Amino acid sequence: MSESARASLSDEQGQLLISGDWSDEQLPALLPLFESLLDSPGTVTVNLTAVNNWDPRLEARLLQLERLASAGNREITYLGASASYIQLMKLATAVAPYDGTAETRSGFLSLKRLRGALADIGDDLLDSLEFLGATSIALFRTLLGRSAMRSREFVESLAQAGPQAIGIITLTSVLVGMILAYLGAAQLQQFGAAVFVADLVAIGMLREMGALMTAVVMAGRTGAAYAAQLSTMQSNEEIDAISTLGINPLEFLVVPRVLALILMMPLLIVYADALGIVGGAVVAGGMGVTPLQYISQLESAITMTHFFVGLFKGFVFAALIATAGCRAGMNAGRNSEAVGRATTEAVVTAVVYLIVADAGINILCQLLGV
Repeated sequence: MSESARASLSDEQGQLLISGDWSDEQLPALLPLFESLLDSPGTVTVNLTAVNNWDPRLEARLLQLERLASAGNREITYLGASASYIQLMKLATAVAPYDGTAETRSGFLSLKRLRGALADIGDDLLDSLEFLGATSIALFRTLLGRSAMRSREFVESLAQAGPQAIGIITLTSVLVGMILAYLGAAQLQQFGAAVFVADLVAIGMLREMGALMTAVVMAGRTGAAYAAQLSTMQSNEEIDAISTLGINPLEFLVVPRVLALILMMPLLIVYADALGIVGGAVVAGGMGVTPLQYISQLESAITMTHFFVGLFKGFVFAALIATAGCRAGMNAGRNSEAVGRATTEAVVTAVVYLIVADAGINILCQLLGV
């Protein structure tokens, strides 16, 4: 070590004297002194009064000493250090360094991971129920005319959830009706009963596919848009500004979107049902079923029960999609990455909600004989 840089243990127990200027070549000599210092009994003291030039590399070595002392449950006292250095050292040691060995040893399907996953699911469920309850209260206040919802915001949400979605709903509904007809006709033709493809398409679209496929499309389109809009406002602190003005963000931002989607979804489902039946007619015509036979079978297959089951699903699906999208946006972080995460979360959560709700409604209908 050069004469300008010195480090030694003093005769006093537990005191390390550091002086002079330090360079990369001299720093490794500190490690044995660190180990000897921590092995000594009593208070651990580092005397920095004679250090001429503070170098970040020396601070990094002292941080290493802090880590070693923390591992041995020892505290270090610094003499002659500036207040800024003490503050920097506290900041650097506030969080323990990451150690991935324990996580690696625990395995992918460990009990700890399983408990953590179940706890996350429970917290997410409670958070969803809390948001749903707050949104329901805000929606009830809106229906009573006591909320801060603007009519302009509501009209824009109606346009976004309804007319602007006509194109994609048209395409998917016609194709879904054709797919149902193809699947049914391939089997029914074996028994000479191709005419009953009209029953399959009508019941399938009215009770199941019309509502479900429309909901999936709206989850990927409108639900994601809700999440992106609200999360962007969150990152720009616009929602905080609305709250500062004394306006409830749920009434001002969430309720118009939820109410618009609930009102527009049943109309879109009726539109999808009609187009799906038309798509099935195209395929049935190619299978030798005349338009008169197809229409005749539709008259016997279409009932108000099937129709209202699909509409009821539409109301439920709309509430779930809007709630998932708005909740993801309102709970998003405050950076650009959080906007992407919120959008992804909105779509994934909404699709899971739709599948669970659809299965539950079907089971309920079967139990009730509907």
